[in-house]
Amino acid sequence: MVTLRVAIVGSGPAGIYTAEALVKQSHDPVEVDVLERLPTPYGLVRYGVAPDHTSIKSIAGYLRRVLETPGVRFLGGVELGADFSVDDLLSCYDAVVYCTGAMVDRHLGVPGEDLPGSVAATDFVNWYCGHPDVPPDAFSLDAEEVVVIGVGNVAVDVVRIMAKTADELRGTDVPEEVLCRLAASKVKRIHMVGRRGPEHAKFTLKELRELGELLNADVLTFPDEVAVADLAPLSRQVRGNVDVLRSWSERKPADRPRRLEVRFWLRPVEILGVSRVEGVRLERTRLENGRVVGTGDFETIPADMVMRSVGYQSVALPGVPFDPGSMTVPNVAGKASDRQYVAGWLKRGPTGVIGTNKSDAAETARTLLAEAVPGTATARLDDLLAARGLSPVTYEDWLAIEAAEASLAGSLRRGERVKLVGRDAMLGACGRLARPGGAS
Repeated sequence: MVTLRVAIVGSGPAGIYTAEALVKQSHDPVEVDVLERLPTPYGLVRYGVAPDHTSIKSIAGYLRRVLETPGVRFLGGVELGADFSVDDLLSCYDAVVYCTGAMVDRHLGVPGEDLPGSVAATDFVNWYCGHPDVPPDAFSLDAEEVVVIGVGNVAVDVVRIMAKTADELRGTDVPEEVLCRLAASKVKRIHMVGRRGPEHAKFTLKELRELGELLNADVLTFPDEVAVADLAPLSRQVRGNVDVLRSWSERKPADRPRRLEVRFWLRPVEILGVSRVEGVRLERTRLENGRVVGTGDFETIPADMVMRSVGYQSVALPGVPFDPGSMTVPNVAGKASDRQYVAGWLKRGPTGVIGTNKSDAAETARTLLAEAVPGTATARLDDLLAARGLSPVTYEDWLAIEAAEASLAGSLRRGERVKLVGRDAMLGACGRLARPGGAS
């Protein structure tokens, strides 16, 4: 019997859940190669989940078992568009699934957004999570006052990391170089700003309560901004959020080293400054027929750094259909075109939690298995890459990187692991040399 060969581009939760679904759902032999541009798997679980959220990061254990399933193979350090094309993949596999997620941040679209000191929350998250695309010196945290635009879980994560002491993060996997910079942070005051009211905020109750338990920061709200006329129509989760935010408005500052103010009904209209960020001009808002409109009342918050956290979006892949309106790959139940499929945020947009990708991947796998024809492929990716002088990072190489991170943690007397920084360090840990120019 001919074995069905499938390539999955992207090794985050969506990609690995898709691999699992293909193996479990198929009644016939199937081989799945999970291709990843980084030397490491797990995507958002490794480089998007806050380091102090160890219970969520434990999902990596589940994903690890999938990569160790017979018939599933991890190939890291190879990139679509740079090392191989869509046509290459279609010649080497019977079907291809794209699972590259949403890799960039959305912009505010206001004057001054490009000033030095105006940054993306995604870059800050990648920095403290040790993503090899963001060097450890990308952030110095010499700003005393920071404004974070957005009131979702990512915004909560970044303000919590900024508000904590380095000692509180010492037991996590934060890279040592990043931890040293966090220890030298000059941040004293943080403002987290939402353009709607507290009942519209996207953070979860668990994350919000955790924010209120910070030991190193006074966490406060303003009574008029967290007032909600009628709680009855709201969900239990939202009512819980509002109750917590109201309780913070009754707090008295305890003179902790840092202060966090959670603000609502304000939207940025301009980031102020000449040569770098000096403040944010905000307009008071209200809802009119369900739409946010300005009231004409303005407020300026002095700031040395502005961090936008207003959502993620996917980017087009070379040779893959893409809708710039929805920022997704157009698809029907995961099918994008002949022999090409999609799963995860690239399929549906940046919605849901990590677990949402499991049912999403299962749908794509059902669609693929119902129509894919084994034996369509005429070549082997291994041969193609070898002819180009490329040798992918294997799963065994990844285990060597993991072992090096555990060893580093032991030498520093820090937790179970400390992330290696940069591709050179990762590739060195598994006995490889970086490509010329620093690529993996």
